[in-house]
Amino acid sequence: MEVENKFVTIKGYVDGPPSESDFEVAFAVRVLKADQGSNDVIVKNICVSVDPYQINRMKNYSSSQTTSSFATRLVPGEGIDAYGIGRVVASDNSEFAEGDIVVGLLGWEEYSVVRGGNWLRRINSTEFPFSYHVGILGLSGLTAYSGFYNICKPKKGEKVFVSAATGSVGHVVGQLAKLFGCYVVGCAGSKQKVDVLKDKLGFDDAFNYKDEPDLKSALKRYFPDGIDIYFDNVGGEMLEAAVANMNTFGRVAVCGVISEYIDDGRRVAPDMLDVVYKRITIQGFLASDHMNVMADFISTISDHLRNAKIHALEDISQGLESAPAAFLGLFRGHNVGKKLVRISAD
Repeated sequence: MEVENKFVTIKGYVDGPPSESDFEVAFAVRVLKADQGSNDVIVKNICVSVDPYQINRMKNYSSSQTTSSFATRLVPGEGIDAYGIGRVVASDNSEFAEGDIVVGLLGWEEYSVVRGGNWLRRINSTEFPFSYHVGILGLSGLTAYSGFYNICKPKKGEKVFVSAATGSVGHVVGQLAKLFGCYVVGCAGSKQKVDVLKDKLGFDDAFNYKDEPDLKSALKRYFPDGIDIYFDNVGGEMLEAAVANMNTFGRVAVCGVISEYIDDGRRVAPDMLDVVYKRITIQGFLASDHMNVMADFISTISDHLRNAKIHALEDISQGLESAPAAFLGLFRGHNVGKKLVRISAD
Protein backbone atom coordinates (compact mmCIF):
# COMPACT_ATOMS: atom_id res chain seq x y z
CA MET A 1 0.00 0.00 0.00
CA GLU A 2 1.38 3.39 -1.03
CA VAL A 3 0.19 6.60 0.61
CA GLU A 4 1.08 10.25 0.51
CA ASN A 5 2.11 10.79 4.11
CA LYS A 6 1.46 14.25 5.49
CA PHE A 7 3.74 15.62 8.21
CA VAL A 8 4.59 18.85 10.01
CA THR A 9 8.15 20.18 9.89
CA ILE A 10 10.09 23.33 10.68
CA LYS A 11 11.28 25.43 7.72
CA GLY A 12 14.44 26.49 9.53
CA TYR A 13 15.78 26.88 13.02
CA VAL A 14 13.68 28.95 15.40
CA ASP A 15 15.18 31.84 17.35
CA GLY A 16 13.00 33.49 19.97
CA PRO A 17 9.22 33.07 20.14
CA PRO A 18 7.94 30.67 17.46
CA SER A 19 5.35 31.67 14.87
CA GLU A 20 3.19 29.68 12.46
CA SER A 21 5.44 30.83 9.60
CA ASP A 22 8.22 28.69 11.13
CA PHE A 23 6.28 25.54 10.22
CA GLU A 24 4.89 23.91 7.13
CA VAL A 25 2.81 20.85 6.32
CA ALA A 26 4.80 18.71 3.90
CA PHE A 27 4.09 15.54 1.95
CA ALA A 28 6.11 12.44 1.24
CA VAL A 29 5.18 9.21 -0.52
CA ARG A 30 5.41 6.32 1.92
CA VAL A 31 5.02 2.62 1.15
CA LEU A 32 3.21 1.02 4.07
CA LYS A 33 5.27 -2.12 4.23
CA ALA A 34 7.43 -3.50 7.02
CA ASP A 35 10.25 -5.36 5.25
CA GLN A 36 10.95 -8.89 6.38
CA GLY A 37 13.74 -8.92 8.94
CA SER A 38 13.42 -5.20 9.68
CA ASN A 39 11.49 -5.63 12.96
CA ASP A 40 9.76 -2.35 12.03
CA VAL A 41 6.22 -1.34 12.88
CA ILE A 42 4.15 1.10 10.79
CA VAL A 43 1.49 3.05 12.67
CA LYS A 44 -1.42 5.17 11.50
CA ASN A 45 -1.46 7.94 14.09
CA ILE A 46 -4.62 8.78 15.99
CA CYS A 47 -3.51 11.38 18.53
CA VAL A 48 -0.15 12.99 19.31
CA SER A 49 1.27 15.06 22.12
CA VAL A 50 2.21 18.74 21.85
CA ASP A 51 4.86 19.68 24.41
CA PRO A 52 6.75 22.90 25.22
CA TYR A 53 10.18 21.23 25.39
CA GLN A 54 10.04 20.70 21.61
CA ILE A 55 11.03 24.36 21.13
CA ASN A 56 14.48 23.49 22.48
CA ARG A 57 14.89 20.98 19.65
CA MET A 58 14.10 23.67 17.08
CA LYS A 59 16.90 26.02 18.10
CA ASN A 60 20.23 26.21 16.29
CA TYR A 61 22.29 24.94 19.19
CA SER A 62 25.88 23.86 18.73
CA SER A 63 26.63 20.26 19.59
CA SER A 64 28.23 21.40 22.85
CA GLN A 65 24.90 22.90 23.92
CA THR A 66 22.96 19.69 23.38
CA THR A 67 22.71 18.30 26.88
CA SER A 68 20.38 15.35 26.39
CA SER A 69 19.27 12.91 23.73
CA PHE A 70 15.78 13.76 25.00
CA ALA A 71 16.09 17.13 23.27
CA THR A 72 18.19 16.32 20.22
CA ARG A 73 18.05 18.98 17.53
CA LEU A 74 15.44 18.66 14.80
CA VAL A 75 16.37 18.91 11.13
CA PRO A 76 14.41 21.43 9.02
CA GLY A 77 12.34 19.64 6.41
CA GLU A 78 12.20 16.39 8.35
CA GLY A 79 9.46 15.09 10.63
CA ILE A 80 8.98 15.99 14.29
CA ASP A 81 8.81 12.93 16.50
CA ALA A 82 6.42 13.08 19.44
CA TYR A 83 4.68 10.77 21.87
CA GLY A 84 1.37 9.51 20.57
CA ILE A 85 -1.13 6.71 20.05
CA GLY A 86 -2.06 4.95 16.84
CA ARG A 87 -3.12 1.75 15.12
CA VAL A 88 -0.63 -0.70 13.59
CA VAL A 89 -1.12 -1.05 9.82
CA ALA A 90 1.93 -3.22 9.10
CA SER A 91 4.43 -5.05 11.27
CA ASP A 92 7.50 -7.25 11.00
CA ASN A 93 7.75 -7.30 14.79
CA SER A 94 6.48 -10.39 16.61
CA GLU A 95 5.27 -8.25 19.52
CA PHE A 96 2.85 -6.23 17.40
CA ALA A 97 0.18 -7.24 14.89
CA GLU A 98 -1.89 -5.33 12.37
CA GLY A 99 -4.79 -3.66 14.17
CA ASP A 100 -3.03 -3.31 17.53
CA ILE A 101 -3.42 0.01 19.34
CA VAL A 102 -0.01 1.22 20.47
CA VAL A 103 1.51 4.19 22.27
CA GLY A 104 5.07 5.39 21.90
CA LEU A 105 7.35 7.70 19.98
CA LEU A 106 5.43 8.49 16.79
CA GLY A 107 5.32 11.95 15.19
CA TRP A 108 3.42 14.98 13.97
CA GLU A 109 2.43 13.03 10.86
CA GLU A 110 -0.27 10.73 9.55
CA TYR A 111 1.88 7.59 9.50
CA SER A 112 5.01 6.75 11.50
CA VAL A 113 7.60 4.04 10.93
CA VAL A 114 8.85 2.84 14.31
CA ARG A 115 12.23 1.25 13.72
CA GLY A 116 12.53 -2.02 15.56
CA GLY A 117 9.30 -1.28 17.42
CA ASN A 118 11.34 0.72 19.93
CA TRP A 119 9.41 2.62 22.60
CA LEU A 120 6.10 1.04 21.58
CA ARG A 121 3.64 -0.37 24.08
CA ARG A 122 0.39 -2.14 23.23
CA ILE A 123 -2.87 -0.87 24.73
CA ASN A 124 -5.15 -3.80 25.48
CA SER A 125 -7.95 -1.96 27.25
CA THR A 126 -10.56 0.39 25.80
CA GLU A 127 -11.79 1.43 29.25
CA PHE A 128 -10.47 4.97 28.83
CA PRO A 129 -10.34 7.32 25.81
CA PHE A 130 -7.28 6.73 23.64
CA SER A 131 -6.15 10.30 24.34
CA TYR A 132 -5.71 9.45 28.04
CA HIS A 133 -2.86 7.10 27.11
CA VAL A 134 -0.96 10.04 25.62
CA GLY A 135 -1.64 12.35 28.57
CA ILE A 136 -2.67 11.34 32.06
CA LEU A 137 -1.76 7.66 31.45
CA GLY A 138 1.24 8.59 29.31
CA LEU A 139 4.50 10.44 29.86
CA SER A 140 2.84 13.55 31.30
CA GLY A 141 1.13 11.49 33.96
CA LEU A 142 4.28 9.50 34.62
CA THR A 143 6.19 12.76 35.08
CA ALA A 144 3.67 13.89 37.68
CA TYR A 145 3.56 10.54 39.46
CA SER A 146 7.30 9.85 39.59
CA GLY A 147 8.18 13.47 40.32
CA PHE A 148 5.79 13.73 43.23
CA TYR A 149 6.46 10.37 44.85
CA ASN A 150 10.09 9.64 43.89
CA ILE A 151 11.58 13.15 43.83
CA CYS A 152 9.44 15.10 46.30
CA LYS A 153 9.03 12.22 48.79
CA PRO A 154 5.92 13.74 50.38
CA LYS A 155 4.73 13.40 53.96
CA LYS A 156 1.08 13.69 54.91
CA GLY A 157 0.13 17.24 55.89
CA GLU A 158 2.98 18.92 54.03
CA LYS A 159 2.39 22.13 52.09
CA VAL A 160 2.74 21.80 48.32
CA PHE A 161 2.99 24.51 45.66
CA VAL A 162 2.46 23.66 41.98
CA SER A 163 3.19 26.13 39.16
CA ALA A 164 1.47 25.86 35.76
CA ALA A 165 -1.06 23.90 37.75
CA THR A 166 -3.61 23.45 34.95
CA GLY A 167 -0.91 22.14 32.60
CA SER A 168 -0.42 18.55 31.49
CA VAL A 169 1.74 17.67 34.51
CA GLY A 170 0.68 20.20 37.13
CA HIS A 171 -3.00 19.28 37.25
CA VAL A 172 -2.08 15.66 37.98
CA VAL A 173 0.52 16.57 40.63
CA GLY A 174 -1.94 18.72 42.55
CA GLN A 175 -4.59 16.01 42.62
CA LEU A 176 -2.11 13.35 43.73
CA ALA A 177 -0.92 15.65 46.51
CA LYS A 178 -4.48 16.19 47.72
CA LEU A 179 -5.17 12.45 47.70
CA PHE A 180 -1.99 11.94 49.71
CA GLY A 181 -3.20 14.36 52.37
CA CYS A 182 -1.20 17.48 51.59
CA TYR A 183 -2.23 21.13 51.56
CA VAL A 184 -2.05 22.23 47.92
CA VAL A 185 -1.93 25.63 46.24
CA GLY A 186 -1.51 26.09 42.50
CA CYS A 187 -0.94 29.05 40.24
CA ALA A 188 -2.14 29.61 36.69
CA GLY A 189 -2.50 32.46 34.22
CA SER A 190 -6.22 33.27 34.18
CA LYS A 191 -9.30 33.41 36.40
CA GLN A 192 -10.83 30.56 34.40
CA LYS A 193 -7.87 28.33 35.20
CA VAL A 194 -7.86 29.33 38.86
CA ASP A 195 -11.56 28.41 39.07
CA VAL A 196 -10.81 25.00 37.51
CA LEU A 197 -8.12 24.33 40.11
CA LYS A 198 -10.36 25.16 43.05
CA ASP A 199 -13.80 24.06 41.84
CA LYS A 200 -13.02 21.00 39.70
CA LEU A 201 -9.67 19.65 40.86
CA GLY A 202 -10.04 20.34 44.57
CA PHE A 203 -6.92 22.41 45.22
CA ASP A 204 -7.06 24.10 48.62
CA ASP A 205 -6.33 27.43 46.97
CA ALA A 206 -5.04 28.93 43.74
CA PHE A 207 -4.05 32.30 42.31
CA ASN A 208 -3.46 34.07 39.01
CA TYR A 209 0.24 34.86 38.92
CA LYS A 210 -0.40 37.63 36.38
CA ASP A 211 -2.26 39.54 39.09
CA GLU A 212 0.71 39.40 41.48
CA PRO A 213 3.38 42.10 41.03
CA ASP A 214 5.51 40.53 43.78
CA LEU A 215 5.60 36.71 43.62
CA LYS A 216 7.58 36.34 46.84
CA SER A 217 4.94 38.30 48.75
CA ALA A 218 2.16 36.36 47.05
CA LEU A 219 3.60 33.02 48.10
CA LYS A 220 4.15 34.31 51.63
CA ARG A 221 0.45 35.15 51.70
CA TYR A 222 -0.65 31.71 50.51
CA PHE A 223 1.96 29.86 52.58
CA PRO A 224 2.38 31.80 55.82
CA ASP A 225 4.07 28.77 57.38
CA GLY A 226 6.29 28.09 54.37
CA ILE A 227 6.41 25.62 51.47
CA ASP A 228 7.61 22.05 51.93
CA ILE A 229 7.37 20.91 48.30
CA TYR A 230 7.51 22.92 45.11
CA PHE A 231 6.75 21.17 41.82
CA ASP A 232 8.29 23.46 39.21
CA ASN A 233 7.05 23.60 35.64
CA VAL A 234 8.09 27.16 34.76
CA GLY A 235 11.46 28.16 36.29
CA GLY A 236 12.48 31.82 36.28
CA GLU A 237 11.04 34.23 38.83
CA MET A 238 8.60 31.60 40.14
CA LEU A 239 11.41 29.29 41.18
CA GLU A 240 13.20 32.19 42.84
CA ALA A 241 10.07 33.15 44.76
CA ALA A 242 9.30 29.58 45.81
CA VAL A 243 12.80 28.94 47.19
CA ALA A 244 12.58 32.18 49.18
CA ASN A 245 9.44 30.82 50.86
CA MET A 246 10.55 27.23 51.41
CA ASN A 247 10.94 25.53 54.74
CA THR A 248 14.05 23.78 55.98
CA PHE A 249 14.65 20.53 54.08
CA GLY A 250 12.20 21.58 51.37
CA ARG A 251 12.20 19.70 48.06
CA VAL A 252 11.90 21.12 44.56
CA ALA A 253 11.15 18.84 41.60
CA VAL A 254 11.96 20.52 38.27
CA CYS A 255 10.41 18.96 35.17
CA GLY A 256 10.19 22.05 32.95
CA VAL A 257 11.12 25.72 32.69
CA ILE A 258 8.70 27.01 30.08
CA SER A 259 9.22 30.66 31.08
CA GLU A 260 12.86 30.37 29.93
CA TYR A 261 12.46 28.39 26.72
CA ILE A 262 11.90 31.38 24.46
CA ASP A 263 13.38 34.16 26.59
CA ASP A 264 16.87 33.68 28.01
CA GLY A 265 16.44 36.95 29.87
CA ARG A 266 13.88 35.27 32.15
CA ARG A 267 16.54 33.04 33.67
CA VAL A 268 16.76 33.84 37.37
CA ALA A 269 18.77 31.90 39.95
CA PRO A 270 17.32 31.20 43.40
CA ASP A 271 19.11 32.60 46.42
CA MET A 272 21.80 29.98 47.02
CA LEU A 273 22.14 31.04 50.64
CA ASP A 274 18.53 29.92 51.10
CA VAL A 275 19.36 26.63 49.38
CA VAL A 276 22.35 26.04 51.66
CA TYR A 277 21.03 27.21 55.01
CA LYS A 278 17.58 25.67 54.53
CA ARG A 279 19.15 22.48 53.09
CA ILE A 280 16.79 22.58 50.13
CA THR A 281 16.96 19.79 47.55
CA ILE A 282 16.45 20.91 43.93
CA GLN A 283 16.35 18.06 41.42
CA GLY A 284 15.65 18.06 37.72
CA PHE A 285 14.34 14.87 36.16
CA LEU A 286 12.76 13.28 33.10
CA ALA A 287 9.93 10.77 32.93
CA SER A 288 12.30 8.39 31.15
CA ASP A 289 14.32 8.18 34.38
CA HIS A 290 11.41 6.38 35.99
CA MET A 291 10.15 3.84 33.46
CA ASN A 292 10.60 1.19 36.15
CA VAL A 293 7.44 2.47 37.92
CA MET A 294 5.33 2.51 34.75
CA ALA A 295 3.20 -0.49 35.74
CA ASP A 296 2.51 0.85 39.24
CA PHE A 297 1.79 4.29 37.82
CA ILE A 298 -0.73 3.04 35.27
CA SER A 299 -2.45 0.80 37.83
CA THR A 300 -2.71 3.59 40.40
CA ILE A 301 -3.88 6.34 38.05
CA SER A 302 -6.34 4.00 36.31
CA ASP A 303 -7.86 3.15 39.67
CA HIS A 304 -8.14 6.84 40.58
CA LEU A 305 -9.81 7.61 37.24
CA ARG A 306 -12.14 4.64 37.59
CA ASN A 307 -13.27 5.85 40.99
CA ALA A 308 -13.44 9.54 39.98
CA LYS A 309 -10.74 10.47 42.49
CA ILE A 310 -8.76 12.20 39.73
CA HIS A 311 -9.96 14.20 36.74
CA ALA A 312 -8.13 14.36 33.41
CA LEU A 313 -7.85 17.79 31.81
CA GLU A 314 -7.40 17.68 28.03
CA ASP A 315 -7.22 20.33 25.32
CA ILE A 316 -7.53 18.65 21.92
CA SER A 317 -7.07 20.34 18.54
CA GLN A 318 -8.45 18.66 15.44
CA GLY A 319 -6.40 17.77 12.37
CA LEU A 320 -2.68 17.58 11.71
CA GLU A 321 -2.67 21.08 10.23
CA SER A 322 -3.60 22.45 13.67
CA ALA A 323 -0.34 21.25 15.26
CA PRO A 324 1.66 24.49 14.76
CA ALA A 325 -1.10 26.67 16.24
CA ALA A 326 -1.54 24.19 19.09
CA PHE A 327 2.18 24.35 19.81
CA LEU A 328 2.27 28.16 19.80
CA GLY A 329 -0.70 28.21 22.15
CA LEU A 330 1.36 26.53 24.85
CA PHE A 331 3.58 29.60 25.13
CA ARG A 332 0.58 31.92 25.18
CA GLY A 333 -1.22 30.08 27.96
CA HIS A 334 -4.12 28.97 25.77
CA ASN A 335 -4.34 25.35 26.88
CA VAL A 336 -6.17 24.00 29.91
CA GLY A 337 -4.80 20.54 30.56
CA LYS A 338 -2.82 18.23 28.32
CA LYS A 339 -2.46 19.64 24.79
CA LEU A 340 -3.07 17.07 22.06
CA VAL A 341 -3.71 16.98 18.33
CA ARG A 342 -6.16 14.43 16.95
CA ILE A 343 -4.97 13.30 13.54
CA SER A 344 -7.46 10.58 12.66
CA ALA A 345 -10.50 8.81 14.03
CA ASP A 346 -10.04 5.97 16.48
